[in-house]
Amino acid sequence: MNHSDQPDQPLVAANGYNNRASKRPKFSIITESEIREEFAHHQPGVARLNNGSFGSCPASIIEAQKRWQLRFLAQPDNFVYNHLQPQILTSRHIIKDLINADHVDEISIVDNATTGAAIVLQHVGWAFAEGRFQKGDAVVMLNCVYQAVKKSIEAYVARAGGSVIVVDLPFPVNSKEEIINEFRKGLTKGKADGMKIRLAIIDHITSMPCVVIPVREIVQICRVEGVEKVFVDAAHTIGNIHVDVKEIGADFYVSNLHKWFFCPPSVAVLYCRKSPISSDLHHPVVSHEYGNGLAIESGWIGTRDYSSQLVIPEILDFINRFEGGIEGIQKRNHERVVEMGQMLARSWGTSLGAPPEMCNSMAMVGLPARLKIFSVKDALCLRTHLRDHFSVEVPIHFQQPRDGILESTDTEGPVTGFVRISHQVYNTLADYIKLKNAILQLVKDGVYCKKLRSD
Repeated sequence: MNHSDQPDQPLVAANGYNNRASKRPKFSIITESEIREEFAHHQPGVARLNNGSFGSCPASIIEAQKRWQLRFLAQPDNFVYNHLQPQILTSRHIIKDLINADHVDEISIVDNATTGAAIVLQHVGWAFAEGRFQKGDAVVMLNCVYQAVKKSIEAYVARAGGSVIVVDLPFPVNSKEEIINEFRKGLTKGKADGMKIRLAIIDHITSMPCVVIPVREIVQICRVEGVEKVFVDAAHTIGNIHVDVKEIGADFYVSNLHKWFFCPPSVAVLYCRKSPISSDLHHPVVSHEYGNGLAIESGWIGTRDYSSQLVIPEILDFINRFEGGIEGIQKRNHERVVEMGQMLARSWGTSLGAPPEMCNSMAMVGLPARLKIFSVKDALCLRTHLRDHFSVEVPIHFQQPRDGILESTDTEGPVTGFVRISHQVYNTLADYIKLKNAILQLVKDGVYCKKLRSD
């Protein structure tokens, strides 16, 4: 099977469309009732405020995915040999334009951001194992890096002899300068200890707590300070905030497409800027295409369901039915989540965990101190209680004191718990009112986390 790549030029997809966004068909603006129909498969009665974890897939995209699945099942050999790779390439071209990459060769489609991180960190681990990096050379990361990435660092880097520099993310946070200053301190400490920093891992949007990180500024600092490579873990970005990989300037950038870009789970893009090491990046699942470049390797990792990678042209059609396209969706989601976050904070007597400009389509809102959220277990217990008793789905973050100091308080004491609310096109005011009233009811009834756990 020859799955060699093609020049960076327009390609006609298997569905007959040209891959360029500008050549796509025009659609009428989607109505509120049509939005409701697209997400009618969501469980009724649930205030679904956690789009950030698993995303949401419209009914029309689910149907498109089924059509691709049936095309494969109808005649697998013909589909795999003649249609699969051209359609994956079509999707890669769309993504290339979406994030402003220079060439389609820089775009690999993988399962999720965790896979993308494993590809980058596997390369770093090999460099330690093969003696190109010295034991004690370092990787720098934020303390709130996603747990799966943390485990990949442990598996690939620490195990091979690399050191890890951890930068504390200030939270609650008041400005991007606070984060930039902390990152500078981390780099300075690493260099003072004589470490050569081989890789910086920067979240574009941290998961918990959720904050937009000033990645462009931090990448520039890394370049000045001699950090060898920069990897941006941007699991939450595409479809959520504007992404321009050339403007950001990182060597590697990974983002899920099933969180905020309406893809069925799971699919992500890994951007790898062209460089001499490009040929040494490999998918961790080795199959027939090993050695043909990461993008081609990622396009065939054995027999599996590739349909979530193939519906990207249809998703572009869906998105372009909204006023302003993807930019319009992002703007409205951001404005709405900030408005809802401020409404909740006023109702509970707390505040947002970050200023509006550091929120995206998600926002952190302080919970009343009377709930007594004193541990991760407390946060999980309260989240489960809200799901089971109030039909509210929302993540809850426990904020560990920094240097014994809690920086957020309400009239009852220190605020140690925050909800992370999301806003996507299907959310309504009623969802946030349901959350607001649930928390107020718990406070009124004198319920707190230790009591919930004992019950």
